[in-house]
Amino acid sequence: MEKKEVEEDLFPFETVREIQKEMMDDVKKVVEEGKHLVVHAPTGLGKTAAALSPALSYALKNNKTVLFLTSRHTQHMIAIETLGLIKKKFNTDIIVADFIGKKWMCLQKSVERLNSSEFNEYCKSLREDTSCDYYTNVREKNNGHLSVQGRIFIEEIEKKLMSSEKLKETCASKKLCPYEMASELAKKANVIVTDYYYVFHPTIRDTFFEKIGKGLEDCIIIIDEGHNLPSRLQELNTDKLSNFILKNAVTEARDNDYEVLESLVEIQDILNGYAQGLNVGDEKSVDKNDFLNKIKEYEKVHEDCEYYGSMLKTQKEKSFISSVGNFLQNWKGPDEGYARIFSIDQSKAGAFLNLHYKCLDPSLVSEEVLEQCHSSILMSGTLTPTEMYSELLGYPLGTIEKEYEDPFSEENKISLVVPTVTTKYTKRTQQEFKKISDILVTISKTVPGNTAVFFPSYSLRDQVYLFFKDASEKSIIIEKQGLSKEGKAAMLEEFKQFKNSGAVLLGVTSGSFGEGIDLPGDFLKCVVIVGIPLGRPNLETKELITYYNEKFGRGWDYGYILPAITKVLQNAGRCIRSETDRGVILYLDERYTWPNYAKCFPADSIELAKDYEERIKAFFA
Repeated sequence: MEKKEVEEDLFPFETVREIQKEMMDDVKKVVEEGKHLVVHAPTGLGKTAAALSPALSYALKNNKTVLFLTSRHTQHMIAIETLGLIKKKFNTDIIVADFIGKKWMCLQKSVERLNSSEFNEYCKSLREDTSCDYYTNVREKNNGHLSVQGRIFIEEIEKKLMSSEKLKETCASKKLCPYEMASELAKKANVIVTDYYYVFHPTIRDTFFEKIGKGLEDCIIIIDEGHNLPSRLQELNTDKLSNFILKNAVTEARDNDYEVLESLVEIQDILNGYAQGLNVGDEKSVDKNDFLNKIKEYEKVHEDCEYYGSMLKTQKEKSFISSVGNFLQNWKGPDEGYARIFSIDQSKAGAFLNLHYKCLDPSLVSEEVLEQCHSSILMSGTLTPTEMYSELLGYPLGTIEKEYEDPFSEENKISLVVPTVTTKYTKRTQQEFKKISDILVTISKTVPGNTAVFFPSYSLRDQVYLFFKDASEKSIIIEKQGLSKEGKAAMLEEFKQFKNSGAVLLGVTSGSFGEGIDLPGDFLKCVVIVGIPLGRPNLETKELITYYNEKFGRGWDYGYILPAITKVLQNAGRCIRSETDRGVILYLDERYTWPNYAKCFPADSIELAKDYEERIKAFFA
């Protein structure tokens, strides 16, 4: 890339790789033409800089705002570091606002245990009662304008490129609300780094954009880790009502002598009725009108729940009655693109009765955003096939789809399929578990360093572990379910300590370490994916397959196979994090050789290897 081009595109590094240059040109083209780009950009390509640099360059010249969306804390930091390099190299006066969830920016105590809607209600009541000092120090009481103290603070920090953590820490020392300060920064910002839901949650989006005085039509949206977006949007539009919520709502109503008590008991009885004849693990579809008609005076019950729920929130942060009211409102929503399912699930506290209103179609949320924004770039290291993501998210005609080559040399890694075992449900036997264990012992012994192994589930992992624990020649680290952020960090640090002697981390595909961790250099030499993490063939999966089949003619692929392969590729991506890393990736299951699974991988990325031990030895020799 010529020096003039580097300066025009605000590229922060001295050299640019050919594939990176190709991506930058594609980003430049779509933002100039007001179009969209869906891009598979493998790890190591440098996609953050390749997307941000040309997008920011265009935004500065054309009075646009770049929204960099990511759900990962590490990606927030990478984006801000990249922008810092741009600012330093080109001496540009860019302003950046970094947002995480409003609840996590809050300085009030104990808010972390509230869900989003409960927190929003709690925050609103504190503001209205002028009982939040952090807020009253920022906003003038009569008109809500920024206070003198707030204006001085913004002037001090607007050019400093602060992360949300640093902003929160600085605001705490001055007793100012971090969210309000970030919002003031966002009004002036050239780049806003934030989570998906600030843009894709309809209610939050409208409030957020009104607050910062911007419109979607003036925004260039960069969506990082885009493979997560469809499931995140489905979650945003999904709600459930459980016997746990109802039990607590009944207690609230009884303790406060609320008239809605009888109706809440009635809803409890309805859920118990749906459970008749079912066992733990069973589920069934529920008709929308069946539930509506079972509740006497549905609309009045809904209004009562909202009324009494709001009364409770003036006394405490959380209200279960309010949660019931929210569900009753959502249940009245559309049928198309949704499933209504009753299930009985097991937990430590006993059986949970759950009535779900599940969103199947993420485009119901995303299409409006894509229509209104100036342009967008959806990118990930596992965005294959790009066609699937374009269709699922409702990208318009004219969207550009690209899959870039892996930037790593073939000498840096090998990807092997070991077809002599399987985790196929019908073949899960003690004999098969021992065969898997034997292979893992051989692999970990042959690899000169750390190996991470990912299983489809904790239960299957534990079955194999019974054989592996006594046979392994290396130390074993077991991933625990429900790890806290601190627990995850501690376990990762423990694993790193074994980089010379070598240890084996036994994890789960969708667990704490299957995605979003970085172990560059010598910390991880091998990743093994045992089996294929296919979703349970439950009612939701069946509804997804049926819905996608009717809409795209690709139900089995989009609803079942490809989501599992995306998880597999994320696991595999833990191994090679930079162009100097070297490692081996192994896929243990005969099904990886079947055409309907093999076609989901990038071209020529895996090869069959019954002689895996010799191949590993030769690679590390």
